[in-house]
Amino acid sequence: MSSITRHLVQTRFGQVHCRETGGGAGHGPALISMHINQQSSALHLELLAALAPGARAIAFDYPSHGMSDPIDFQPSIEDYAECALAVLDGLGIEKAAVLGEATGAAVAIELAATHAARVTQAVLVNCPFYKDQAQAHAVHAPLKNDLRPADASGFPLTRTLDFMRDRDPGHAPLHPDQSWMDRINQAQIAVGRRRWQALDALNAYDIGSGMKRISRPTLLLMGEHFHYTHLIDNYRALIPTLVAAEVIPGARFCMAWEKAAEIGPRVLRFMRDET
Repeated sequence: MSSITRHLVQTRFGQVHCRETGGGAGHGPALISMHINQQSSALHLELLAALAPGARAIAFDYPSHGMSDPIDFQPSIEDYAECALAVLDGLGIEKAAVLGEATGAAVAIELAATHAARVTQAVLVNCPFYKDQAQAHAVHAPLKNDLRPADASGFPLTRTLDFMRDRDPGHAPLHPDQSWMDRINQAQIAVGRRRWQALDALNAYDIGSGMKRISRPTLLLMGEHFHYTHLIDNYRALIPTLVAAEVIPGARFCMAWEKAAEIGPRVLRFMRDET
């Protein structure tokens, strides 16, 4: 795996932790990636390695997640976008492509819609779609009940591969392994009782309106078995700058981890062609 440098960047949310690879300043265009809720940039290690040959690739942990400082208020998707910009500023990067999966896709949308002057291209991986906030809450309610176990105090409990396969396969890759499961469990412990911050930020975000406001070239990558891939025509209708919408065979949730070797070259080609 490519050598990774880690940084702590000071923001108004405290210190934000990020990982960087690809040779550093002056070595290829920049890309910043945003992770799924309740997880961290550790789930993008394989993706960073796949991007490193052609880009200066950065992944960061949202506040309260991974090794970033915790916050005790409810952040918004707009706040996470602000964190991404602060990371770019801290690393001396003026413009970058943005990539996010699931909740991270909403952050990428907000960056490409509201901060287009800082964005070169947008890559949306397994982007969710909700008609309104009520639907978002209804879809995510099972996560807060049976699928994300906690102790009596509300602190997350670890899960096993068998639990994910049997109880919640839709939120696991098609072929999860112990490395993936360990990273998921470690991220759950790190975020602790603040575990719902990113999900609640996603629930409150008007993702359809955000898509309509994107003004940078956009690539949509959806897993063949992801929850919302059957709605791909809705995305085509909403995103005015959509260059391509591709379905990745044999992929489901956490596609940026399981299919990094396929996604990395696709993204690098898109960045090169849409410069």
